[in-house]
Amino acid sequence: MTNDAAGPAPLAASAMTLENYRFPAHRLQRQQRDPERTPLVLVACGSFSPITYLHLRMFEMANDYARINTQYEVVGGYLSPVSDAYKKAGVRMCELAAEETSSWLMVDPWEALQPDYMPTAKVLDHFEYEINHVLNGILAADGETRKPVKIMLLAGADLIGTMSTPGVWAEKDLDHILGNFGAMIVERSGTDMDEALANLKQYEDNIHVIAQMIQNNVSSTKIRLFLRRDMSVQYLIPQSVIQYIDQHRLYTDDAEGKSKDTKDKDKQRETN
Repeated sequence: MTNDAAGPAPLAASAMTLENYRFPAHRLQRQQRDPERTPLVLVACGSFSPITYLHLRMFEMANDYARINTQYEVVGGYLSPVSDAYKKAGVRMCELAAEETSSWLMVDPWEALQPDYMPTAKVLDHFEYEINHVLNGILAADGETRKPVKIMLLAGADLIGTMSTPGVWAEKDLDHILGNFGAMIVERSGTDMDEALANLKQYEDNIHVIAQMIQNNVSSTKIRLFLRRDMSVQYLIPQSVIQYIDQHRLYTDDAEGKSKDTKDKDKQRETN
């Protein structure tokens, strides 16, 4: 995806606070190219602890899928790190990865800046508000009118597996996410997509399943395990992210300044 930037780069996402927060739109496509298509923004939520090449690759796969199989035109992509023990590091690593590897991905720190856990449904509402109400969508292909942008969740197959399991997600949130926004889901080995989708039949028109033509099963959990075992993660995550992890001694049991509470949270995440 080539990009006509919407404006100058804002304050770095990793430097933002709740007080000086500004929605990042510097790489959002300012004008639609194909008048027959619907503008689409992809949003991926997660800890990205750390971000991997698969996280980044998912956006490229979704962009290809949208162009070839749908009537959507991707005009932007956002990484939205969650608020957790590594939230500042998570935002910065996503920022480094987007700067190093992409010309169109952006990092929105709004979710990470929240003092408490923010449900995915509210995160998508945030993007809907910022893009379609504050920015008033994007310029249509005619160069005169403005057009609303479709916001859609981008996620791995493991997420759709949890969505199809009764009791895991609040019913109203599930209906809001899949009924109003929709999702693009990248297949991963180990997830029975047919079974998961069978339990979400009412939303099937809003769920787009993207097959991985080249299997990539790298995960943040595996990267953290490699790092704790002092093993190389070269070519699994961006070089700038590796340098940041080394510099700040992240994901090691003796990491400087790491509290017992943080260690306990890490152990819980490793089981997921």
